Amino acid sequence: MKSSQALAALGLAVALLGAGIPARAGDGHDHGDTAPVASGPALPRFAAVSETLELVGVLAGKQLTLYLDRLADNAPVRDAQIELEIAGAKFKAQKHGDDVYEVVLADAPKPGVLPITATVTAGNEVDLLAGELDIHEQAHEQEAAHGHSLKEVAAWVTGGLVGLAVLVLGGRRLKASQALRAGAEA
Repeated sequence: MKSSQALAALGLAVALLGAGIPARAGDGHDHGDTAPVASGPALPRFAAVSETLELVGVLAGKQLTLYLDRLADNAPVRDAQIELEIAGAKFKAQKHGDDVYEVVLADAPKPGVLPITATVTAGNEVDLLAGELDIHEQAHEQEAAHGHSLKEVAAWVTGGLVGLAVLVLGGRRLKASQALRAGAEA
């Protein structure tokens, strides 16, 4: 009977300590094709909208990739001329592929908010769009990905040890009370 109580206490301790460990599926056990989750920081981007057009820009280092669409139906605008003014400096976008335009900046922008004004000429239509590019420091981007701090790990370890101590002391008290009952019966 003593060994069954010890095994029960050990099983409970293992269950409590293992409760915080996430389960992982092995190869072939992932229950379907799911889209991969993005890991790492997102690239800085801006959106500038007018009554008829929407311009979205994504900054990767010194390269600014632009996507120009019609606001009504999200159809890409092809063969447009895009001129940008970024924090006072002027750039002309070059066409890359059917639906993408690119601007290569002289230097990667420093962290902060940069005003952007775009003049778009598409056929007979000329439109002026304005937006802001908010660039954060690398340290802030890395804070978005949650990592466990030393304090969190210490709290989990302490909680586990306290739980284990409670189980051991409870088992000792149970054993002592059974010994007393056995002595009283004799």
